Amino acid sequence: MAPGCFRFGPFLLDPADRRLTRDGVSVELNARYLDALALLVREQGKLVSKDRFLEEVWRGVPVTDEALTQCIRTIRRQLGDDAANPRFIETVPKHGYRFVAPVETPGPDAPPPVTAAPVSAPDAAPDRSQPLFLQLGGAGMIGGAIAGVLGGLFYGLGAAQPLQSGMGASSIVLVLVVLTAAVGMIGGGGVGMGIAAARTAWGHASPGAIIGGAFGGLVIGAVVKLLGVDAFNLLFGQSPAAMTGAGEGALLGAAIGFGAWLSAGRALSLRLTAAATALSGAVVGVLIPSFGGRLMGGSLDLLARQFPTSRLSLDPIGGLFGEASFGPVSQAVTGGLEGALFCGFVVGTTILVQRRLAAARL
Repeated sequence: MAPGCFRFGPFLLDPADRRLTRDGVSVELNARYLDALALLVREQGKLVSKDRFLEEVWRGVPVTDEALTQCIRTIRRQLGDDAANPRFIETVPKHGYRFVAPVETPGPDAPPPVTAAPVSAPDAAPDRSQPLFLQLGGAGMIGGAIAGVLGGLFYGLGAAQPLQSGMGASSIVLVLVVLTAAVGMIGGGGVGMGIAAARTAWGHASPGAIIGGAFGGLVIGAVVKLLGVDAFNLLFGQSPAAMTGAGEGALLGAAIGFGAWLSAGRALSLRLTAAATALSGAVVGVLIPSFGGRLMGGSLDLLARQFPTSRLSLDPIGGLFGEASFGPVSQAVTGGLEGALFCGFVVGTTILVQRRLAAARL
């Protein structure tokens, strides 16, 4: 390691050569962001105030707080760090930032590696594992609820189309919107917590987020199906056992975990991440009914056929796709729509909420 370099984790920072590498591979950072990282690393363990960033990195050029927020956000993304559970850069709310990872400096006379302050110290970073679960779980619930509302409107308006306008049609739309929003909210929250568990265990940028998302979706899908089957058996003496459940939840959760990994591990923008995740969810949503599974539309159709006196029928939606009933083509198309909405909105709100919370700590 050449004089003037700093090593932390798998990274080597050479301010003189203007390079940051990870295990020998260059990490892209623009000149100003590299200066900001060098300032943080040189002051390892010490608070670097916003004013000092503006003075030494921007050199007196007037910029907004958002510019500094974006700078730190980009550095964290390139380091695979997480503002909610930092390994490298800790936010000191309303004051600035602190580099908390151990740093090695070269040369025989260099001081030994500096270690981060113990958690029990007064100025140490607090344990953020619980807030991370709350952040990702809450954000997932918001995204799942939004997707559920949109899906419920689609199914409700389609099912209510043959009915005369009035309380009957309005009730179908309202009931389906509430039902799908509730299911989406529960599912999104479970997947978000699964991703939080994976990030806590394996790190922010780990592909383990795919496993965490799949596990969270599997557990929530299994629980929701179990409760639904038991509720129908209790109330009506029969239940459609082939409703959506653990397998479908695991596949959609894996698609969302894939999007979360893309955002953290590949540093994609919010729009690209949401679009890629929505596409993955659409593919999964089309494949599920193709292999005998069911998403919300298929489950609603199954319920309607299980109870012949029900006023609910998705056959009019099947007519949009040239089918006399809500058949395999309708289920595949609507499954793709459901998967795209659910996965895109859950991963989008998860990323957005975390960014907003990180910015609020400034």
